[in-house]
Amino acid sequence: MKGINPDFQRPGGPSLPNSVADWMNAIQKQGISGLSRALSLLENKKPELRKMAMQVLQASMPFAGKSQRIAITGIPGAGKSTFIEAIGSYFASKNYRIAILAIDPSSRRSGGSILGDKTRMENLSKLPNVFIRPSASDGTLGGVASHTREAIYLCEAAGYNLILIETVGVGQSEVEVHSMADALVLLTIPGAGDELQGIKRGIMEMADCIVVNKSEPPNQERAFQAARDLKNALHVFPPHPYGLDVQVKMASAQTGMGIVECADYILELIAQAKSQGTFEKRRIEQTQYWLKEALNQTVMQGIMNSKQASEHWKELNLKVEKGELNPFVAAQLFWEEVQGKFKQ
Repeated sequence: MKGINPDFQRPGGPSLPNSVADWMNAIQKQGISGLSRALSLLENKKPELRKMAMQVLQASMPFAGKSQRIAITGIPGAGKSTFIEAIGSYFASKNYRIAILAIDPSSRRSGGSILGDKTRMENLSKLPNVFIRPSASDGTLGGVASHTREAIYLCEAAGYNLILIETVGVGQSEVEVHSMADALVLLTIPGAGDELQGIKRGIMEMADCIVVNKSEPPNQERAFQAARDLKNALHVFPPHPYGLDVQVKMASAQTGMGIVECADYILELIAQAKSQGTFEKRRIEQTQYWLKEALNQTVMQGIMNSKQASEHWKELNLKVEKGELNPFVAAQLFWEEVQGKFKQ
């Protein structure tokens, strides 16, 4: 099965809201079920439902931007889901309404995804002020789902004031997850050999907080060493782009050690950014990046939906496969043809 719920409205299922007002009412007054249906609307690829999704997104704008957005990424096996359950439970105890957007990797062969994060956060998922939405990455780089940014807006419209974004891991396009968070937390673990191995410099430079997870006994000594190595590595990096003092924390999601300190420090970072004026600057830069990404996706999708353009693309692709045409030249030729159509 490719993607998530491609048909969206199954035979015999409840009828869909037929107006933007009805969708907004579902998001804001029908609780988890209403928000879940709206998020499925975002993921649907049918043109008529996609058009409605865009109208709902626009209607959600007056309620957008009022949450604190925290992204959690890290090396494979760092315990992201367990860490999120621990830190999310603490935030929930402080009366935050929490939406967790948990991304599972999609199979490149089948397109399917396990979507098991909700079962891994069993205790957190039972709390009344917590909403967990697993989504497939669907091949999107950066460890996030293709509609994560849109989902943030709807979660904020539903009244969630703390958004936790769990990525599939350190990806090839770290700027993606960085572009949607007020604080980016990088998880690593002790005893994995070279602590810096497998952690790309790009994500290290973008991280607002680094946490050595699984620091409980008997891993304490290795955790201290890992923390020292990471602190030393930070000294050779350029200053944080928003002037924050990036710290390395030790924690154990399993025992709860250091979780409160990590949570309070993350909130402190966001508060510091707000007081320094860099919070708003970061949000503006993110929305500008989102606009460019949305434009790229919309234009490409529009071009590929054109029968003539898609046929020409297949012809060029075949020539590239046969080694008759350089891929960069093919892209330029395709763009020149499309540009010519725009001028007509």
